[in-house]
Amino acid sequence: IGLSLVAAVKGYRLILTMPETMSLERRQIFQAYGAELILTPGAKGMMGAVEAAEIKLKENPEYFMPMQFENPANPEIHRKTTSNEILEALGPDIDGFVAGVGTGGTITGVGEVLRSRNPDIWIAAVEPAASAVLSGGEPGQHKIAGIGAGFYPGVLNTKIYNEVIPVTDSDAAETTRQIAAKEGILAGISSGAACWAALKIAAKLGKDKKVVVVFPDRGDRYLSTGLFGS
Repeated sequence: IGLSLVAAVKGYRLILTMPETMSLERRQIFQAYGAELILTPGAKGMMGAVEAAEIKLKENPEYFMPMQFENPANPEIHRKTTSNEILEALGPDIDGFVAGVGTGGTITGVGEVLRSRNPDIWIAAVEPAASAVLSGGEPGQHKIAGIGAGFYPGVLNTKIYNEVIPVTDSDAAETTRQIAAKEGILAGISSGAACWAALKIAAKLGKDKKVVVVFPDRGDRYLSTGLFGS
């Protein structure tokens, strides 16, 4: 969505590839910004979308592909911005950090900075239980959009986290609804997955510990999916 916004402002032609299982709202946002969409088979997951983009690039070598899963600028911006926002708000004494792994940029960039401030911080990576590649499982279809690409992203620092927490589709969805109903935060389903895992980490670390969890997505992008009811 960020690329769509920038392309609209700069007057760039933008072609996006994504699995056909992504929500209708996401497609509409891209189209509102004037981006062209290529939908790939849902069964192939994010890897199918990446492959389609690579084919497009090979056919048109003058095109530019940002390659968010491989681009070092991805975790670098989280080192410079997201981590500083967290430290300014909470200080360096953070006991736990939890984030979903999509491209791996957030947990790598933020995790590295937070660990440099507190070597004892407990960092947990979150992935879908149905595609638990980081846990040693096989890639598979799941409903937690935004995480669980089905492969190890090139930018992911696998040494920065202490554990990987797989979350089921149902637990992610139910927690997302609870966040809205109890906290007044309309978050996306990957946020629900991260929150579910963060509650586990908070229980593990015990009372009076400070655990940070990232909510990377908004819930209004999922209204058509039935996540919050028919």
